[in-house]
Amino acid sequence: MTDADIQTLLGSLPEWAFGLTLVLCRVGGVCMLLPGLGEAEVPMNIRAGMALLLTLLVLPLIVPGLPAAPASPMALLGWIAGEIMIGLWLGWLARLPMLALPMAGQFAAGALGLSNVLQPDLLLGPQASALSRLFGLAAPVLLLHSGLYALPLTALVTSYRLLAPGGWLAGGDLALSVTDAVSDSFALSLQLGAPFVAAGMVWQIALGVLARLVPQLQVYFAAMPGQILGGLVLLALLSAGMMETWQAALAANGAFGGLR
Repeated sequence: MTDADIQTLLGSLPEWAFGLTLVLCRVGGVCMLLPGLGEAEVPMNIRAGMALLLTLLVLPLIVPGLPAAPASPMALLGWIAGEIMIGLWLGWLARLPMLALPMAGQFAAGALGLSNVLQPDLLLGPQASALSRLFGLAAPVLLLHSGLYALPLTALVTSYRLLAPGGWLAGGDLALSVTDAVSDSFALSLQLGAPFVAAGMVWQIALGVLARLVPQLQVYFAAMPGQILGGLVLLALLSAGMMETWQAALAANGAFGGLR
């Protein structure tokens, strides 16, 4: 390596340091919530290492298109804050479709009569059912096994063409994307849990008729074993189809819901 090459390398270091800082802010924000990698059960040091690794992979693609560093330190802090917010927004949009599966598990638990068996969940809170927790653990496994984790990573790289560093998210577009993503996630969870909701409604109507016909019968205690057994049979028949439908919905969204 000649002296000219060394001087060129040293002269480009500030540009690369500036690019590393901006890219790490956005990628780090995404990795806090990224499906499969940003799970609450994953240790923080593992997530930090993945964020740094993804930054090093993305950096050569992004640096040539980055604008020059601002002269004002306050403007630089504004850019950094904007990149962190964009990263959190992208990660949250990718996280929402993942929540559809555990929410469907919550619907199924209600139909099975197991909604009172609570299993604290770091994302859904302390009132999550055991079945919802099981589906929540299955979601990242299916995501990593199917290769769908590549979709939000592709959306992350593409975001630099749509949201250039140094800018802020437009309030109207932000509100619209958030509304669409939340509604799509809830609609998907209701679609997955619809058979259990329908079965639960039919079961409750049947119990009401039975209580009218046989007032002396303790309907709740007599029907609970049948409700649990019937719900478990329904779950065994439909669980594979629920997983396939969920994966197909994520793949059909292209880049996970709001990341279109």
